[in-house]
Amino acid sequence: MSGHDYGALAPEGILVAGAVVVLLLGSYLPRRRLPVTRWVASGALLASAATALVAGTGTIFEHSYALDAATAVARVVAPLACAAVLWLGAGELARTTREAETYMLLLLGTAGTVVLAGASDLAVLAAGYLLASIPVYALVGLPHTGTAAEAALKTYLLGAVLGTTMLLGVVVLSGLGGATGYADLRTGLVDAPPAGYSLGLVALLAGLAFKAGAVPGHFWLPDAAQGSGVTAAAFVTTVPKIGAVLAIARVVDALDGLAVAAGWAVAVLAAASMTVGNLAALGQDDVRRLLGWSAVAQVGFLLMAAAAVTTPAALPALGLYLAGYAATNLVAFAVAAAHPDRRRMADWAGLARDHPVSATALVIAMLGLVGTPPTAVFVGKLTVFSAAWAGGWAWLVVLAAVLTVVSLAFYLRWIRAAFARPEVAVRPADRPRPVRPAVLVAVAGSVVALALGLAAGPVLAGLSGGLAR
Repeated sequence: MSGHDYGALAPEGILVAGAVVVLLLGSYLPRRRLPVTRWVASGALLASAATALVAGTGTIFEHSYALDAATAVARVVAPLACAAVLWLGAGELARTTREAETYMLLLLGTAGTVVLAGASDLAVLAAGYLLASIPVYALVGLPHTGTAAEAALKTYLLGAVLGTTMLLGVVVLSGLGGATGYADLRTGLVDAPPAGYSLGLVALLAGLAFKAGAVPGHFWLPDAAQGSGVTAAAFVTTVPKIGAVLAIARVVDALDGLAVAAGWAVAVLAAASMTVGNLAALGQDDVRRLLGWSAVAQVGFLLMAAAAVTTPAALPALGLYLAGYAATNLVAFAVAAAHPDRRRMADWAGLARDHPVSATALVIAMLGLVGTPPTAVFVGKLTVFSAAWAGGWAWLVVLAAVLTVVSLAFYLRWIRAAFARPEVAVRPADRPRPVRPAVLVAVAGSVVALALGLAAGPVLAGLSGGLAR
């Protein structure tokens, strides 16, 4: 399958169509009826994921878009993660004037994420980058607060600069290689000047690093996580990573082994991201900002698989890690959304006594992000570390293991705060009730994170089989 098969793009088409329908409904429905748009958006996301499960394999549109296991991971995980974001943010968005617009932006951002993951052509990659980025700028700045405006400005400026840098890389690489498709590009770049190829590769990776939240394009992510609404924060720290990391893995797979090894460039990004993210998170007191730096650190671990993508086990490990990270990170944000009055570490004192369900979900999320068995992130990290070691990146594995131990300090600090006694006793009648949809998302996400960890063997076998085809 390599022709112009529009039906093969049904999962992406459903997302875009859902965004249009939600926008139209939001334009005509009265405010009290706007929650209907959440159900419509959720239906589109679930339909997209379900359609992806029965989609074919191959390439379409003259080999510019790949339909393989990697794309299938994005097609399933990204919409399901976005659906979780819709519901964990229900308390924040319910009956607000911008409820429908937010859902529309989430759907379009998810569509862009999926396109990023499946692109096997530089032109399609650039289009996916824009579709995934522009909704994020708007999402971050939707709240009418000074911190949201500052975060949106930083996100837009950094995205515009690195997006332009990425387009420069596309132009340089396609000019030197005489093509935009990855297969033809590799052949054309064999005799390219090393300096020109290096410039194009670094510029291309810089733009993708922004979408992934990796160094050097990471500065916006902690500010966005802290300053924007919890819905936007949960989305930007989770969903765009899925497409960006898979896109980086495709680039490495296509271009590694030329004059300058793409794997080495990504390995440096991975090392810098996990180091900066973990060390910066140590001093955070605002839990959303902590999760923002955690997202920077986690993408460093994820990029280890991209650096070692030529190893057979790397892509299946990356797929499992992405799914596990998405579920676990959203559990943490769901707990934060369920208790919006708790922002600083000291505010979480008494959570275990007053809200044991939320406290249990928080423990699973924090231990999961560290990489504690039997969670999905543990299996994902273990398999990624094994693939990286087999690929010759032993130094990167050692650094990642050390930084995993370092991460215990800030992840366990949140758990400790939740189990601490509050300084001032509060009567049961005066304790704020958690937002119920967010609690349900936290519970469901915890179950998924544990189930993926326990069923990791069949999941990895299925991903490996899909990649083998």
